[in-house]
Amino acid sequence: MSGPWQPNEDWVTPQSAAPDSGATIRGPRDNHSMHLMIPHASALGEAATQALQTLNLPRLAELLGRLEPVAQLGSDEYALQLPHELALARLWGWPTETPPALAVAQARADGIAVGEWAWALLTPLHLSVGSDQVTALDPAALALNEAESRAFFEALAWLFPAEEGWQRAWGAPGRWYVAHADLAGLVSASLDRVINRNVDPWMPEARRLRTLQNELQMALHGHALNDAREARGALPLNSVWISGCGLALPQTPQPELRLDERLREPLLAQDWAAWAEAWVALDAGPVAEALERVRAGQPLRLTLAGERLAREFAPRAPATGLGGLWQRLAGPRPAAVLPLLEAL
Repeated sequence: MSGPWQPNEDWVTPQSAAPDSGATIRGPRDNHSMHLMIPHASALGEAATQALQTLNLPRLAELLGRLEPVAQLGSDEYALQLPHELALARLWGWPTETPPALAVAQARADGIAVGEWAWALLTPLHLSVGSDQVTALDPAALALNEAESRAFFEALAWLFPAEEGWQRAWGAPGRWYVAHADLAGLVSASLDRVINRNVDPWMPEARRLRTLQNELQMALHGHALNDAREARGALPLNSVWISGCGLALPQTPQPELRLDERLREPLLAQDWAAWAEAWVALDAGPVAEALERVRAGQPLRLTLAGERLAREFAPRAPATGLGGLWQRLAGPRPAAVLPLLEAL
């Protein structure tokens, strides 16, 4: 799968309906509005910068030349949540001063009745232990099918006894959920902060989460299900990443939102050639469509998000007087895309 999300009928989330397709996610058609959100639009590091410098995105340049920034969220690359997650929370009507309860949003998308509980998302994965660090591999590397995922999920059920106030829900092979009053207000890093990275800087500070993660890892160590996986040459499921903790809040539907996550997989894999190719495809597809809407005078919002910031853009107000006349005759000047993306 290409991401930790699945869509439902009321709002569009960062996962395509066809896993691994990289396709744009479309909300119900609305001729009057469109909000295109592009996460993972930029990245840090020398290799990422070199990839950025190779990009030729003429439609994005023209589109940004017709837009102006109207909102900004995020801080730095050390924040536990990704900027586009904060942008989604704001669209849903959630506060952005505290980490959003993304487990609740995803559980709803998976058809789970969340009630008024506090939930956490559990993502099964493999931690690769090296000589100098422990790296979280992409959960997709486990290639869990439904039957095997459910077997692991049930094997860990004893850690979440109902008589102690726990609820459990299986959402998908790579998405498990637990609910408990103690999960309210607990903070942890988003899954995409740790994939293919050293997990140590991102480990939760909350003792409750650290204890739970350790218990899960001990229960998985040497389990018969993992013995069977290793016997056939598959990676063992040796850890679970806990994220998105928080109380269930109402969500404002976003039928106009189109969230395209095709940049996610190559970025997390640090496959910069594929990431650049995905950007070119975005420029020729959804960005070109957004540009046509703006040219036609239709409402549009564009959100570009990187590792540090998410910036939202909207059409510029028409200039008046001689300046407006000149602008109409000359047309908008294309924006400098590289500095804008590098700043995200």
